[in-house]
Amino acid sequence: MFRLFSEALWLARGVRVYALVGESGTGKSFRAKLVAQKYGIEMLIDDGLLIRGDSIIAGKSAKKEQLYMSAVKTALFHEKAHRDEVARALQRERWRKILIIGTSERMVTRICDRLQIPHPVKIIKIEDIASQEEIAKAVRSRKVEGKHVIPVPALEIRRNYPSIFYDSIRVFLKKNFGAAPARSRLYEKSVVRPEYSKRGRVSISEAALSQMVIHCIDEFDETVRVRKLTVSSDTQGYRLTVVLEVPFGTKLASNARALQEYIIENIERFTGILIEEVNIIIDRFGPRKA
Repeated sequence: MFRLFSEALWLARGVRVYALVGESGTGKSFRAKLVAQKYGIEMLIDDGLLIRGDSIIAGKSAKKEQLYMSAVKTALFHEKAHRDEVARALQRERWRKILIIGTSERMVTRICDRLQIPHPVKIIKIEDIASQEEIAKAVRSRKVEGKHVIPVPALEIRRNYPSIFYDSIRVFLKKNFGAAPARSRLYEKSVVRPEYSKRGRVSISEAALSQMVIHCIDEFDETVRVRKLTVSSDTQGYRLTVVLEVPFGTKLASNARALQEYIIENIERFTGILIEEVNIIIDRFGPRKA
């Protein structure tokens, strides 16, 4: 109820939320200013930071974290003090449009919910604004050299995060990729090397993860039978597909979303891995488990 009230207030102010999504390392932060220029967007949210123009307004950078999972939590505004600081800054600043950068639509939705702002009216995929060759080059730079981009000038990063600063790059935007002609402008971006990029991400064996999922399902509803469970992973996290046999009359028959959230919340909290997606498939309804 509170979220709906808060969202209504933002909409009454004429606020519009945009999203730029793509897998990690594909060049989203590098091209964020290009998207902002096209749509007249004043504010950016990128990896835990609230950015306006060339300045960091509020928040803390996930790229300063020592561990990969800590960086994920920072990017998702997991800590109350962090999200409260950014939420207050959003209330204080005068703005109409904001761009949220994320690895998936689900991540962007989470950020919107935690900051109590509306869900995106438009989602832009990195493939819409970068060629496959450009994306592949960005991915190689991330994997081989551990380089990340923050879309603010070097001076701002040196002042706030000197320990991870690596270099700066300047980009001259000559066009608005499809929008009305705009005045060309020179943008400076900072290149950083986070500590967690040297240490790698938290991982877990598929067998151990499967057992944890089965345990979560049993805790949620002990009458449900797991018929099949598959686990896959990519740069964004782990994806789970669970096929269930559900007895007639159980709460799960009409509330599979609650089980999805239960699995994600418990596994992420206790293991430090990121669950990107949980697909629940009810294969058939059957008798109660003996």
